[in-house]
Amino acid sequence: MKNHIYQQLITARAQQKKSFAVLIDPDKTESRDLENLILLGKKAKVDYWFVGGSLVVSNHLEQLVADLKTKSDIPVILFPGSPSQVTPKADALLYLSLISGRNPELLIGQHVLSAPAVKQSGLEILSTGYMVIDGGAPTTVSYISNAAPIPANKNEIALCTALAGEMLGMKLIYMDAGSGAQKPIPAEMIHTVASQITVPLIVGGGITTPDKAAENCRAGANLIVVGNAIEKDPGLITAIGAAVKDSSSL
Repeated sequence: MKNHIYQQLITARAQQKKSFAVLIDPDKTESRDLENLILLGKKAKVDYWFVGGSLVVSNHLEQLVADLKTKSDIPVILFPGSPSQVTPKADALLYLSLISGRNPELLIGQHVLSAPAVKQSGLEILSTGYMVIDGGAPTTVSYISNAAPIPANKNEIALCTALAGEMLGMKLIYMDAGSGAQKPIPAEMIHTVASQITVPLIVGGGITTPDKAAENCRAGANLIVVGNAIEKDPGLITAIGAAVKDSSSL
């Protein structure tokens, strides 16, 4: 399978360069909004578009991905909430295993069902240990998965979970406080995990300011993902993008 984006992430981590992804929820993005996002993303030098959501009830995911590919050269990575959120028009797929939960369907069950279609898609597959961290408010992913998030003050649980994911062969670890989180993941927890794993660390959820994005980068996050805050204020793309890039030189 293709390995282009993974090598980008590995190289950036080795060079201590931080990356920035904007998460686009197809249910919340109209065509006119997408045009503006693309322009802002190019200006801010966004590294990746993430596309997906815990629930996607609209039917224009494939068209949204096609528009992103046509109108920008920023790679598109699928961040699916279900096997139906897959299109070969993207560049890569985060193949998420919810390692913070104990629901077998989201650990391996859905993957078994989706494997033939995912294989046939030709997408670059990024096996990802997905960890939901308590962000101070109920999230759609916690409800849908029927799994409790890791408490935000339990650094040792987060660390052991991430280490287990890496040793099981996950290429990436993704710590997420969830869409609309009231509190971002504590920097101390990010540092605890980042200092012990050897694969790229993605961090998202509750990041609403450039300062918080920079703090997460300094704590050890390799890729910062922002979605909900940008839905409310697209102009944040420029400021957060600059904060992430500036943190690479710290």
